[in-house]
Amino acid sequence: MKAYVFPGQGAQFTGMGKELYDTVPAAKESFEKANEILGFRITDIMFGGTADELKQTKVTQPAVFLHSVILAGSLPDFKPDMTAGHSLGEFSALVAAGALSFEEGLKLVSKRAQAMQKACEMQPSTMAAIIGLPDETVEEVCASIPEVVVAANYNCPGQLVISGSIEGIDKACEQLTAKGAKRALKLSVGGAFHSPLMEPARVELEEAIRAARFATPVCPVYQNVDAKPYTDPEKIKANLIAQLTAPVRWTQTVQNMIADGAASFTELGPGNVLAGLIKKVNREAACESKSTL
Repeated sequence: MKAYVFPGQGAQFTGMGKELYDTVPAAKESFEKANEILGFRITDIMFGGTADELKQTKVTQPAVFLHSVILAGSLPDFKPDMTAGHSLGEFSALVAAGALSFEEGLKLVSKRAQAMQKACEMQPSTMAAIIGLPDETVEEVCASIPEVVVAANYNCPGQLVISGSIEGIDKACEQLTAKGAKRALKLSVGGAFHSPLMEPARVELEEAIRAARFATPVCPVYQNVDAKPYTDPEKIKANLIAQLTAPVRWTQTVQNMIADGAASFTELGPGNVLAGLIKKVNREAACESKSTL
């Protein structure tokens, strides 16, 4: 079975999607439609912007989404048996599987980016990558700190990202280093994604998700909140709403996809982060990354 996976925020690079725009007429049309929907020329920033311009949440999230879904739509042999996406990438996975239209998906991603930006501004917060400790140890330390600190991204065995208040993350990094973490590295992100501090964004996005039209996807979509496959539009919506304040269970997602018969993984969109993580979850997994045709 063929599994397709889609990256999240952080995978962006200057020039992303340009080759598709230049060589595939239908891709160019989709990019131009996106410029119209968003009300600014995101393609100018994607193809020639600075790293800082690309890093703005209102740009990054739609940019990564557009690169992924337009690439999927341009592949002549795109017939997924299962899809999944990391955080923001879940929206790309849903559009690629036909659960959401391109337009609806882009509007939701744009709304999500703006809502998250607002939540970040309301309370300064951050995230940190913890390398080299069992998940349970990280969870225990987070639970012992009297601040908001939670496990946010289960990326692969021995790599867990935590999320929370700045003070909470500082304390957690200190304690986790003392417990033997190889690294406890604060990330340069705008806020505490996938934590209770994203509650204002979740409330705002819930309304937009409830109002959007979802269809039954052509294949199961493995969702972040519990790493399980879904085809029921109502359940997909509920999981998507919960996703903003819940952890991304990527390790478990990859394990479940393999257990359910995934013979190969193809990462579509910018970068190759997910292919690397999949290999760390299962060394035998066949995977490749594509950022153009």
